[in-house]
Amino acid sequence: MTAVDVGVVGGGIVGLSTAYALTELGATVRVYERGVPGDGQSGGESRIFRHAHDDARLVALARASRAIWTQWAERAGTELVSSDGAVAIGPAVERRLAVLEKVGGVPVRRIDGTQLHSLLPPLAGYDGPAMLDQAGGAIRTRAAIGALTGWLGERLVADEVLAVRSTGNGRAEVLTGGGRAEHSTVVVCAGRGTAGLARGVGLALPVRLSAHVRLTFAVRQPAPRLACLQDSSGAFGETGTYAAALPGNRYYGVGLSESVGVEPDGGFLDPGELTALADRAVAYVRRALPGLDPAPVGYRHCWVTRVPWSDDGFAAWQRDGLVFVAGHNLFKQAPAIGRALARLALGEQPEVDLGPECRLGAGS
Repeated sequence: MTAVDVGVVGGGIVGLSTAYALTELGATVRVYERGVPGDGQSGGESRIFRHAHDDARLVALARASRAIWTQWAERAGTELVSSDGAVAIGPAVERRLAVLEKVGGVPVRRIDGTQLHSLLPPLAGYDGPAMLDQAGGAIRTRAAIGALTGWLGERLVADEVLAVRSTGNGRAEVLTGGGRAEHSTVVVCAGRGTAGLARGVGLALPVRLSAHVRLTFAVRQPAPRLACLQDSSGAFGETGTYAAALPGNRYYGVGLSESVGVEPDGGFLDPGELTALADRAVAYVRRALPGLDPAPVGYRHCWVTRVPWSDDGFAAWQRDGLVFVAGHNLFKQAPAIGRALARLALGEQPEVDLGPECRLGAGS
């Protein structure tokens, strides 16, 4: 039996960020991941970094994360967030601009149709509400996961966690396929597996499991700048769409915000619904993004774990040396979330309260 300071269950972006933050604070850490780090809910080639949220607390958290992404990029010697910006169109623009202006410190502005086209040439004509988050951009997910796994090195353990529990003597235990270990604290960031591990210690997390699909399309005429996109407009037949360029700006990933509900055991209610979502994404591309070839060149299917109060919401539940983290749309926030979880794991108070009663993401 090996004793180390903190155990982290899950090698996705939140688990890796938490583990790295723990090393920065001088803690000893072990990360348990049964598969390839970053290949579960954190998988894929890109994610959107955006500051815009309905909750001022998440805007502030995103602002802190953006600074950390820059620090990490300097250490890694490679770009981790593109400089292409992130644009949003539709009725959500005015609401989120008001929140951004309230928080301050974020370079964001309204833009017109001409400016929108220069930022995102593949987009069809649009003259409704639009804004640019100048410090937004596409997260280089592979580079980010690669940098973090490289920095953590042998702290990563390839093993499946079957259960976690409090030992009753101020320690927390991890039971894996290959052994048993005690830690001062265990942080569980296991995606769809988090709720199950929490049930083992009597915690019922209000996490809703669903499945999602993102498609990749070739850019007909690659442009030096391809901003990320959030579309709540309905102008092109959908009211919740997001998109981000892959490294090199030759391909663009597009997905609908919707996902397919599944049974608690992960079984699909209707497998055809996932294909239908993909078909709707293709139809959206034909209408909204004529600068893309509408024949998909790639698919990314993944699980989604949402809390009930917000699609951008998340929380950390604590019990006797155990911390369970669950939520959605966390990649962009992972650096700051990791630092907050690291402090929580070491018995310190993070700058933002992560408790479920705070309903982060629900608005302020």
